[in-house]
Amino acid sequence: MKSVFFRLVPRTLRGRLSLVALTTATLLMTILTITFNTVIRHRLQHQADDELHTRAAAVATTIDTSGPTVRVLETSNDQLLDTNVWIYTGTRLLEQPPSATDHSTLSHAADSLVRQGGTHCLTAEEPDPARLCSLPVSGGRSTAVVVTALDLSPYRSSAATLLLASLCLDAVMLACTYLLTRLAVGRALRPVATMTDQAAQWSAVASEERFGAARRPTELARLGASLDSLLDRIRAVLRHEQQLTGELSHELRTPLSRIIAELDWWQARPRSAAETKATHEVIADAARSMHSICDTLLNDAREGTTTTPGTAEILPALHRLAARLEAPAHVTVDARSDNAPLQAGVQAALLERIVSPLLVNAVRYATSHVTIIASRESGGVRIDVGDDGPGVPEPFTAQLFLPGRQADPDDGHGGAGLGLPLARRLARSVGGDVTYDPGHKPGARFTVRLPAG
Repeated sequence: MKSVFFRLVPRTLRGRLSLVALTTATLLMTILTITFNTVIRHRLQHQADDELHTRAAAVATTIDTSGPTVRVLETSNDQLLDTNVWIYTGTRLLEQPPSATDHSTLSHAADSLVRQGGTHCLTAEEPDPARLCSLPVSGGRSTAVVVTALDLSPYRSSAATLLLASLCLDAVMLACTYLLTRLAVGRALRPVATMTDQAAQWSAVASEERFGAARRPTELARLGASLDSLLDRIRAVLRHEQQLTGELSHELRTPLSRIIAELDWWQARPRSAAETKATHEVIADAARSMHSICDTLLNDAREGTTTTPGTAEILPALHRLAARLEAPAHVTVDARSDNAPLQAGVQAALLERIVSPLLVNAVRYATSHVTIIASRESGGVRIDVGDDGPGVPEPFTAQLFLPGRQADPDDGHGGAGLGLPLARRLARSVGGDVTYDPGHKPGARFTVRLPAG
């Protein structure tokens, strides 16, 4: 039964609101119609009683009760006054309408009124609806009672006509209410449908368009603000997804290049078992590096998670990075510290991901030499990566750490402009930073600061 009810309920908001309005209007119109027709019936009955009392009073003027017996005086209007009039003395019938018989329904009703005494009215339904009222006549030595009757058919007909007219009016009003409600709700919800379509379109293309700039009613303004917030979140998610995709592509390119180069070299001509083993070791090391890259970047990309703390030996990690580079320039790794080993308060994989883009850039642009210097400073450790290349053009220094920016995309060095932003973002995620030293000459120098291990 409940499932049938839910199937009958409209699915659209406009249909549901129209149904609620129609139901409310139906209840209201039903109450008003019943009240109106009840009042009309009472009013018509009151009018009939007034007419009966007036006729009874007129008949009473023709009755003489001054003597020992009641006498009915003859008047010029006897025929009119005698229509549906009964005259009693006590309970004895003196006169009755010519058309009435002693056993008719109206006669029995008149007798009943006389027996009750006083002024009373009642309704007789058969054979035709009629209203009867009694009026005592006194003032002399005898008393009489006048009973008058009135056909209620015209009154009932008027009441039925009014009821039918009110029902027709109710039907018209309900139809108009339903249609106007659907029209009004449809016009009110049209901007919502437009906003929904625009939100879907804007979210698909990451548009900068927003709803907040347009003037709308308060309710739609709040909806627009909510949709704007949702669009901003979608845009942030898309931007984050693009950033993660670019960073993964950027970081995986180097180990993939090593794997492809080793395979090409191994397939160029027959190799000895030792050479094949060395190739396998290089491919395995590159695969492990790819696995480490994916784990590090995906863990960092998970929203709401914090980087797992750890400790990494700095110098071994720097030597591993330098060994993986096929660098035409000479790479020097040095440490400026006491005999205690330098340790960073991050995992070794994350340390490599922070330093690797700086080292790749230094090797890419260096003329002959790349220097990596690790040292201890107050509250943490510091790693300087410098080269003797052309350096960073001064107008471009403000854009160094913006994703996808390159000083000269056609300089023949490749790159996508993602390494430096990735290094800085990862360093800041663990409480460190990556900065550029504009005073270093010649070449360029980048500084990594990390918490101490």
